[in-house]
Amino acid sequence: MPSDPSLLVHPGTVPDPYRWLERDDSAETIRWLAERDTEFRTAALAWRLRDALAADIRSLVSTVLWSMPVRRAGLVFATRRGDGDEHPRLVVVEDGRERVLFDPLTHDPGGTTTLDAWEPSPDGLLVAVQTSSGGTERGALRVLSTTTGLPVERAVEGVRYTHVAWLPAALGAAFYFVRRDDGDGRRGVWLHRVGLPAVPDALVHPCATGRTVPGVRLRRGRWLLVSESHGTGHRNDLWIADLAGASPEAPELRPVHVGRDIESEADLGPDGLLYLRTTHGAPLRRVCAVDPAAPAPERWHEVVSEDPEATLDGFAVSGAPNAVEILTARTRLGVSELHSHTPARPRAPRAVPLPGEGMVTRLETDEDDRIRFCYADVATQLVVFEHRPGGAPERWPDPSGPAPEPVRVERRTLWSTSFDGTPVPVTLFALPGSAPGPTILHAYGGFGRPRQFGFSATVLAWLRAGGRYAVAHVRGGGDRGRAWHLAGAGRNKVRAVRDLVAAADTLVADGECARGQLCLSGGSTGGLLVLAAVARRPDLCAAVIASAPLADMVRFERLGLGAMWTREFGTAAEPDDLTALLDYSPYHRVLRGDPGPYPAVLLTGFGGDTRTDAAHPRKMCAALLERAAGPLPVLLRYEHGVGHGPRSVTRAIELAADAHAFAAAQTGLTPVRL
Repeated sequence: MPSDPSLLVHPGTVPDPYRWLERDDSAETIRWLAERDTEFRTAALAWRLRDALAADIRSLVSTVLWSMPVRRAGLVFATRRGDGDEHPRLVVVEDGRERVLFDPLTHDPGGTTTLDAWEPSPDGLLVAVQTSSGGTERGALRVLSTTTGLPVERAVEGVRYTHVAWLPAALGAAFYFVRRDDGDGRRGVWLHRVGLPAVPDALVHPCATGRTVPGVRLRRGRWLLVSESHGTGHRNDLWIADLAGASPEAPELRPVHVGRDIESEADLGPDGLLYLRTTHGAPLRRVCAVDPAAPAPERWHEVVSEDPEATLDGFAVSGAPNAVEILTARTRLGVSELHSHTPARPRAPRAVPLPGEGMVTRLETDEDDRIRFCYADVATQLVVFEHRPGGAPERWPDPSGPAPEPVRVERRTLWSTSFDGTPVPVTLFALPGSAPGPTILHAYGGFGRPRQFGFSATVLAWLRAGGRYAVAHVRGGGDRGRAWHLAGAGRNKVRAVRDLVAAADTLVADGECARGQLCLSGGSTGGLLVLAAVARRPDLCAAVIASAPLADMVRFERLGLGAMWTREFGTAAEPDDLTALLDYSPYHRVLRGDPGPYPAVLLTGFGGDTRTDAAHPRKMCAALLERAAGPLPVLLRYEHGVGHGPRSVTRAIELAADAHAFAAAQTGLTPVRL
C-alpha cells in the first residue's frame, strides 16, 4: 500500500485509498487482479445465455467485410476480412486478381498486432502501413513495396493513428505524417523521404502547444492542408499551402483561420475553390467556399446552408470545373441523410437514396472524382458505395449471390424530461412483436460525438434473444449540435449524467421495462456516464456494464490521454472545476457514500489501454467492493494484450458475449430464438 493515500488539491484533501492500483506491475496489483479474475470466471459459469450469444454473434459477423477502396494508377487497395479471419488483411486488386499485401496474423502469429491505418502512394508502387501491438495504439509506420509486400526501409517508430499524405510522384517518394502524443517536442507535421536514411525527417509544422492534435492532407496533387484541433471545444486552426513550385520541406502555410472560435474540415473542389464544412456562423455546420489564395473567413460564401435540426457530419466535392457536386451527410437523431447539392442551385438539394435508416461514414472523393462512402444500420453490416456525379450510389464490390434475408428491426423515439425541463430523446430498438421486458440502455454523452445507428452484431444478438436496446441522446454528445455538446461538457458534465437518469426513469415509467429489467451500458466516456448515474441513483437499474471507463475524475489528467481532455471535463487544478468533477466522479461518490445496495456491476479493463488507462476500472472496482452491500456481484473482466481499440474477432466476440450474458442474467432475459 502507498504511504500517501490522498491527492492534495486546493482547497483540501481528496481521499484516494486505491491509488496503489494505478501501478499495474506491482505485486499487490497483480495479486488483486488474480482475485478479481477468479471472481469473474466463477460468476460467468452461471450465465446460461453466454455460449448461445457468442454463437449468434459469430454467425452474424461471419461475412466478407471490405473497407473503403482506394484507387491508385489502375490498382485498387482495400482491407478485406473474410469469413473466419481474425483480422482484416490489406489487399491490392489488379486486373480483377486479388493479392494480399499485409496480413497482421502473418506478421504476428500471436494475434495482438492490429492494422491501424494505411495509405498507398499516388503511383501505387508503395503503401504506408501503420500497425500497433498489445492494444497500445502506439506503433510503427512501415513502407511496403506493392510488388513484393516487403518493407523498403526501416519503420518510422512512435506514431499513433497518424495521417499520411503522399507527395505527387514527380516530387519523389515522400509523404507527410503527424506525431500526436510524443512528449519530447516532436508533435506536429513531418516530411519523410522514403529510402533516404541519411535525410532526416523534416518538421514542417510544429504544434503550438502540447495539447493540440495535428492533422495533414494533400488534395488534388498540390494543396497541402494542415490543421490543429484544440481538444473537444469545437475549435481548430487551419492552414493551406500550394506546393506547386514550392519546397515540400518548407511549404508556405497560409492561415485559413487561426485562433478563432471555428471548427472546419476542408477539401479542394474540381473548380479550384477551397470548400469548408464549418461551424462558422452555423453551430450544426454548413458548407462554404473560398478562393484558396485568399481564404480568410470574411471572404467565404455559403454553398450549403445549415439545417437547424440535423448535424452536418460529412461532405465530399466532385464533378467538373463547371459542374461541381457536393454530397453531404447529415445525422438526425442517429439516422443519416444523404443529399446532393450544386452551387448553381443551392436551395434545391437532391435526396440520395440509402438502403435503410442507418449511418453514413467516411464520405470521400477518389482520384477519379468518384465519391465513396460506407453505410451500415442496426441489421446491416458495413457496405461500401460509390457515387458518380448526377447518378445513384452503387455498391462496391458488386455483391455476388442472393442477398441474405434482412432482419427487421423496429425503431421509435421516446422523450424524457431531464431535471431542468430539457427534453432528451431516447431511441428504442426491438424486433417486431417484442413485448416490454429486459432492456439495455446505452449512452455516451461526450466530446460532441453524436450516436449513430450502425451495425452491431452484439446488439442484434440481444434483440434476437428477445431483449430491447435503447440509446439516450444525452447532452455532452453531438446529437443536437454544438450547443447540445457544450451544455453537457466541462462544469456542465453532470447534466449528461442527470439526462441519463431521466431516460432510465422514462423507460420504466412508460412501461417499456421494469426497474429490475434495466441494464445501463457505456464504454469509455459512456462508461463514466453509466457509473456516475448509478453512483447518484443506486436504485436506478438492475445492472451496469462499464467498458474501459473513466472513473477517477480527479486523477484523469494523469492517466492515459487524460491531459488532452481538460476542455471536455475541466481540470482538478481549478477549484470550481474540481467541485464539478467531484460532484459526479463515480469513484469519489461511491467512496464518500454510505455502504448500501448497488446494482450488479461489470467493469471491463484492458492492460494495454493507453487512452483511458485501466487504472480507472481497477480503482472503481475496489471502491465498489468496499461500499456495495447485498447479494449482487461487482465484477472486473480484465484482459492483457489488448487496449481501447480494435482486437481480433474472437476476442471481440468473447468480450461482447460475456457482457451481454451478464446483462441477461441480471435482467431476467429468457431467450426466444437463440
